[in-house]
Amino acid sequence: MKLQTVVDIKPSEWKIGYEDKILMLGSCFSDEIGEQMQQRNLHVTCNPFGTLYNPLSIAQAINNQLPTTNDQLPLVEYDGLWHSMAHHGSFSRPTKEEAEQAVRASVETMQQALDEATVVIVTFGTAWVYEMNGETVGNCHKMPADWFTRRRLSVEEIVHAWQPIIECYPDKHWLFTVSPIRHIKDGLHENQLSKATLLQAIEQLTLPFREGAGIGCSYFPSYEIVLDELRDYRFYADDLVHPSSMAVNYIWERFVDTFCTPQTKNELVLQHKRWKHEHHIPLHRFRTGAD
Repeated sequence: MKLQTVVDIKPSEWKIGYEDKILMLGSCFSDEIGEQMQQRNLHVTCNPFGTLYNPLSIAQAINNQLPTTNDQLPLVEYDGLWHSMAHHGSFSRPTKEEAEQAVRASVETMQQALDEATVVIVTFGTAWVYEMNGETVGNCHKMPADWFTRRRLSVEEIVHAWQPIIECYPDKHWLFTVSPIRHIKDGLHENQLSKATLLQAIEQLTLPFREGAGIGCSYFPSYEIVLDELRDYRFYADDLVHPSSMAVNYIWERFVDTFCTPQTKNELVLQHKRWKHEHHIPLHRFRTGAD
């Protein structure tokens, strides 16, 4: 008796290994998978601008559409902090000068990571965007709702933003995913419309490469794994929105099976054992020797 619908994923013809430099961008799900990579000593840079959820803000981060000279950065003061509307709240600072310094450092980190990356993994979280003065923001920083206009991106807008980026970096392999994290604050139906928009956009971006036009642009079905294969609240965290650690570990295993050679898999296991040993907290710290 089958009690589970397994998502069929064919092993990728191209592989990810320790010789690669990986750039992870997008929603907090990308942070989760990036952490799995860091624990196994892969060369990975995660979200230099902080967690970003919508495709336009991620594209703007890649394009580095921020001045790096002494020009004024797009910073807004609110509730005692200076915020970059293109960045996650972790870049907010008490003074404008500190915020500018943090933002400029992130731009440099992004540019270096992008230049060196052989693989860029992008996770789209939502097609809903918030705009301030006609510009899409990466984070609202809990500012008043009437400062923003909310709308859902179209498939065409997403493709228009991302196609030039992919074409500009033909030496990299682009791997797209859709975050399985549900944005229930948008509404359950609205969340489904959003995910469908993201999936259709990625389909249009990856289709030419699946048909042999160029090297690397593909899709990994993390969204489908959670919704169709793990479709049970046992695989969600207490908030019933984010995947549980068990679900993240399972997705990681499917990812490794898809993109890693047997030799790389063995090395990943070895490196993770070393990481766990280094981060092990003994039950009795005053004792010597292994517990």
